[in-house]
Amino acid sequence: SMQPTPQQVQQQQQMAAAAAAAGMTGGAPVDANAHASASLYVGDLHDDITEAALFEVFSAVGPVSSIRVCRDVVNRKSLGYGYVNFNNIVDAERALDTMNFYASPATKNRPLRLMWKHRDPSVRKVGQGNIFIKNLAKTIDNKSLYDTFSTFGNIMSCKVAMDSDGESLGYGFVHFELAESGDLAIKCVNGKIIEDKKVYVGPFLSKKDREASGDANRTFTNVYVKNLDEAYCTDEKLQDLFAQFGAITSSYIPRDNETGEAKGFAFINFETPDAAKAACDEMDGKEFNSKAIYVGRAQKKSERENELKDKFEAMKNERIQKYQGVNLYVKNLSDEVTEENLRAEFTAYGPITSCKIMADERGNSKGFGFVCYEELEAANKAVAELSGKIVGQKPIYVAPAQRKDVRRAQLEAQRAANLRGMPGPMPGAPMYQQPGMPMYYGQGPMHPQMMAAGRGAQPPYMAPQYMMNPAAARGGMMPARGMMPGQRGGYVGGMPQQPGMPYGMPQQQQQQQQQQQ
Repeated sequence: SMQPTPQQVQQQQQMAAAAAAAGMTGGAPVDANAHASASLYVGDLHDDITEAALFEVFSAVGPVSSIRVCRDVVNRKSLGYGYVNFNNIVDAERALDTMNFYASPATKNRPLRLMWKHRDPSVRKVGQGNIFIKNLAKTIDNKSLYDTFSTFGNIMSCKVAMDSDGESLGYGFVHFELAESGDLAIKCVNGKIIEDKKVYVGPFLSKKDREASGDANRTFTNVYVKNLDEAYCTDEKLQDLFAQFGAITSSYIPRDNETGEAKGFAFINFETPDAAKAACDEMDGKEFNSKAIYVGRAQKKSERENELKDKFEAMKNERIQKYQGVNLYVKNLSDEVTEENLRAEFTAYGPITSCKIMADERGNSKGFGFVCYEELEAANKAVAELSGKIVGQKPIYVAPAQRKDVRRAQLEAQRAANLRGMPGPMPGAPMYQQPGMPMYYGQGPMHPQMMAAGRGAQPPYMAPQYMMNPAAARGGMMPARGMMPGQRGGYVGGMPQQPGMPYGMPQQQQQQQQQQQ
């Protein structure tokens, strides 16, 4: 790791004095009882580091019980971090004190970043004691940042953001064990000069919190320019236009792959956020070759899609509120009804802003349309008087227009209400059996004619009062009402029902039918 320069040593001594003056005597040793196990988190691992290499490094400190390098479940590539479990906490503390930011050929010359393993994820995710540092010099690495801020309290995690080549991105994070340590570091270091650069130190905010407060959009260096004329779609022309606001690190003009022609937009990256903001404020809307250009902050595709989605949703809601109640839905229109006919019918109730009959791809009417009034009173009057009126050859239906999702939810609610209100079978109502099946459990064998009905034949009709009588099932005669079974006598209503005769036929008609047969 990098040795501190005399200037860094002097700065650290000054910060330690400031911390002492503020009532902080420095970081106390980590209490071993505060951690549930002797496990360390190891970060910033090289992709080729294995468990064997880590065992070789940490076994020099003390007995190691287990080591695990976390890998992707699909391709098994290293995720860049792992865990080392010691047999006792004393060895884990020694490793944390002596091996933090350690680099050797065994680690592929990449410094290791160590911290206690916290089983409770809320310890890592909570914002207390977590600070953000930006505008750092390129020479400041993890150890330099740790040494600078360790005077304010115990540090759980310290990291300088790096690119794929291992170069500093100019910002980093320090997570203190106590929230008071983070507040003191912000008070003492914010605005101070470190390595000839004035640094900013403030509370860490997640991306969600930054977007909610608007901080995510305040600082940017990449600018998007569109609606450019072909004459200005060169790097030289862009330099001439935008170099007045500050140093430009790069510019990019997309071109068509086949023709090589510029697509009319470009990206310009400034060295400082102030230059980018000034370019947006001054150049946005200016005309070049009779074309007004747009200059704004470059956005990611997902961010731009979300912004456009919110914009269109707001426009749609505004349009819905504007035409709420005055836009009418008309259906059951005859094919010969035109928009002129429909307008003539509805203009009698008030001024109309639009009238449209929906048509298919062939231009044929779909049988419904929309009529929009200027005033709500005219729309209500048209609904009351025109719904059910014959227009063309059909009575039309008129009602306030609804959004598709609202109408679908309303229909589903009505359908559910109808199902809940559907009456069940009435008590004592007759039950109808399937062909060939017994009417009740325990009923005897069915009549052959009834059995034939199960195979497709039509069974002879039998009155309900005869269905459960064995004599009727065998084709016998039923005694008259009031007579005991087996007693001789007449029959009420004349002759009994004979096979093939319609039930309830008067006696005279029955005799005539028998004579004809």
